Amino acid sequence: MPSGPQDRAAAAALDDRSPLRDRRDLFDLPAGVVYLDGNSLGALPRGVADRVARVVTDEWGTGLISSWNDARWVDLALRVGAKIAPLIGARPGDVHVGDSTSVTLFKTLVAAARLRPDRRVIVLEPTTFPTDAYVASGAARMLDLDVRWCDPADPAASLDEDVAVLALTHVDFRSGAMYDLPALTAAAHDVGALAQWDLCHSAGAVPVDLTAADADVAVGCTYKYLNGGPGSPAFSWVHPRHQEAWDQPIPGWFGHAAPFDMEREFQPAPGIVRMASGTPSVLALSVLDAALDVFDGVSADVLRETSLSLTDYFIALVDARLEGRFEVITPRERAVRGSQVSLRHPDAYGIVQALIERGVVGDFRTPDVARFGFAPLYVSHADVYDAVDHLVAVMAGEEYARPAYAVRNPVT
Repeated sequence: MPSGPQDRAAAAALDDRSPLRDRRDLFDLPAGVVYLDGNSLGALPRGVADRVARVVTDEWGTGLISSWNDARWVDLALRVGAKIAPLIGARPGDVHVGDSTSVTLFKTLVAAARLRPDRRVIVLEPTTFPTDAYVASGAARMLDLDVRWCDPADPAASLDEDVAVLALTHVDFRSGAMYDLPALTAAAHDVGALAQWDLCHSAGAVPVDLTAADADVAVGCTYKYLNGGPGSPAFSWVHPRHQEAWDQPIPGWFGHAAPFDMEREFQPAPGIVRMASGTPSVLALSVLDAALDVFDGVSADVLRETSLSLTDYFIALVDARLEGRFEVITPRERAVRGSQVSLRHPDAYGIVQALIERGVVGDFRTPDVARFGFAPLYVSHADVYDAVDHLVAVMAGEEYARPAYAVRNPVT
């Protein structure tokens, strides 16, 4: 593990020794770009373009409707889920992929609350990603529940026997701080509540073992560290003990026990399949299916150690070369850090824009956070060195103060 500033040759030597050194070749990365925004949108895996062409030209163009069977479109959601399962500590048949993250959050949160019909409270933490809060508020209105905002530093303190669901994001999207998933799950169970986890900033970079933690429900997007492409469908996991009683609020024909019987009354399919609603997006699922191949043969421990090495190195270089000009708001303690580093500075927006002009892509989060994601499959220690080198130049030349950066672009 790098413990302090190194020269670029030393950084490259770390990359040469990395067990993931060959994985970078599986991605199409633009020349001259240091991409540190994989915690918003993952890079493009090389195998995706060929897969999309084959699906469009052969499976759709030639196979037409027969491809639902011949190309196995009909079970694609579960096959993709099986590839995600080992990254989150789940059995292959217990992960479903289909809707957007927001829709999936809504479906799972309503179904989880219905498993505790005598309880009236959903617990969230107030700095969660806005979608989680919007969805929880909508679900609470529909079910006549209350949303209770916990202390982010101690969510367990808000738990009591009125709580139906504790719904938390595993890794905070602004700071990169990571909750103790097993401990908070156990705290929820101690009062008879369920624990639902948002894994959007975890899956594919941070080891998660939902089964070992005895969690109840989990949801995650696939367009960040899983590299499924913009707007790719989300995944959901429901503990097997809940699946047969699972009553999600958008039943659809693909979640029916016998969809092609076209029965009038809904009979839920067994297991996680009942999470399905409408016809799945074959193109989006095919992209994700191909993208997930980059994880073949990669252990969660190797992903984690590489992620920590990269983030350790970035923090060490910022400390050494920028002499306190930034507040590092990401935890320095490894056990509670995700795979990003966030820096606080009053000119964070301009700093991020100046870095992008230089080919270093991070992102900005209001009001004053410059955020950098370290996807362990394709970000290198040399990238980290180069990024900090550019950051030093941006600060020395006050490039962040350009008038063009006075008006914020809502996307970045």
